[in-house]
Amino acid sequence: MKKRSVSFFGLGHVGLTTAACLASRGFRVIGYDIDGEKVKRINNGEAPFFEPGLDELLRDSVKNGMLRATTDPMEAVLNTEVTFITVGTPSAPDGSIDLRYVESASRMIGEALRHKKDWHLVVVKSTVVPLTTERVVKPLIEEASGMRCGYDFGLAMNPEFLREGSAVRDTFKPDRIVIGEFDKRSGDALEELYRDFYGEELPPIIRTTPVNAELIKYSNNAFLAMKVSFINMIANICQKLEGADVTVVAEAIGMDKRIGPLFLKAGPGWGGPCLGKDIMALKRFSESIGVTTPLIDATIKINKQQPMKLVELAEKHLGSLKGKRIAVLGLSFKPDTDDVTDSPSIRLVKTLLERGAEVIVYDPKAMENFKKLFGNSIKYAPNALSCIEGADCAVIMTEWKEFRDISPQTYLKLMRTPVLIDGRRIYPPDVYSKHLRFEAVGYSPSKTK
Repeated sequence: MKKRSVSFFGLGHVGLTTAACLASRGFRVIGYDIDGEKVKRINNGEAPFFEPGLDELLRDSVKNGMLRATTDPMEAVLNTEVTFITVGTPSAPDGSIDLRYVESASRMIGEALRHKKDWHLVVVKSTVVPLTTERVVKPLIEEASGMRCGYDFGLAMNPEFLREGSAVRDTFKPDRIVIGEFDKRSGDALEELYRDFYGEELPPIIRTTPVNAELIKYSNNAFLAMKVSFINMIANICQKLEGADVTVVAEAIGMDKRIGPLFLKAGPGWGGPCLGKDIMALKRFSESIGVTTPLIDATIKINKQQPMKLVELAEKHLGSLKGKRIAVLGLSFKPDTDDVTDSPSIRLVKTLLERGAEVIVYDPKAMENFKKLFGNSIKYAPNALSCIEGADCAVIMTEWKEFRDISPQTYLKLMRTPVLIDGRRIYPPDVYSKHLRFEAVGYSPSKTK
């Protein structure tokens, strides 16, 4: 069967990763983005952000002529059969969703369709609150194109579930595909595209309404955020109970098939460009239709407070932090990404500075992005060992593999005051506590053996 030609409006993590994956399996892809510098880099085979596995896919796809980027929206639509909307949906000041980029993309696609005779499928992949596809995207395209949805063009809502740091793998091996279709033809066309892409490895496909598809994405992220906040609440209880360890508790409850082990990792809280943004958007949307969200409120509150628990552990050993040198290892919100969006490290560093501490940081990928936020107010180390040298306290904030390899003897040798706070539970407490003044999230050692 002839591979389809597809276009993407928005070449961020979701758009570019999905585009490169499709191109790698024979789809002809055109990506549109308003950022000319980004388009230039992509056409040179360079990813404008760090994502494991993406560089090679992109380089090969561009070299083979299967993927190209453009700043011309007309070119993208008129030369393809399917257009994915993958623009960002940032938060407004009150936390509600800002749809300006979705609205702009919808208008541009509609204007291009005015010049096209063939039926065209538009797929909303951006994360949007319920009813957006039906009440915002559909009328904007219809107005700009002079066409009717369901007759002259197709429309579907197809949420993405990619995780930064594993986005390529998540694209090739998703748990499921959700298709919110306006009409059967649109759903059939999108399902056929995915059947062609996945072949014998086709994941389960859920075909439903656009409003269900939109709500599935928000419910998914809200539940994951709630699960992390729940285990952090349990960790805070463990911290006050002699002999308690949240990792043991989490492992045991995760064996319950009704619960599962994923996202039961205690730490400094969740971050990134999705969870916080999406859970607030769901809260504001729910309020707009008269629904209260006490569970979401608690989830957000716990997460905001969590980095403070690490500050309290530092103060437990050092007293006042004024003038103390605090080394922060890990700045990205998770490993295998350079993204610091809403990272717990941001809240930690801000608090440390407010307490008068001298802060030095290190991250193998996210240093430049962190510098944009803090400038010269903190120090930046060239590597992990330089970061902890002469420090009064070291705090693990991201579970990069290279941090796991630092022995307790190394900390003891390099630090001025050997206080280590394991915010990500990467070290065995029984080993590290023998050599250092050691604290870990959700861990309270027995005072008697």
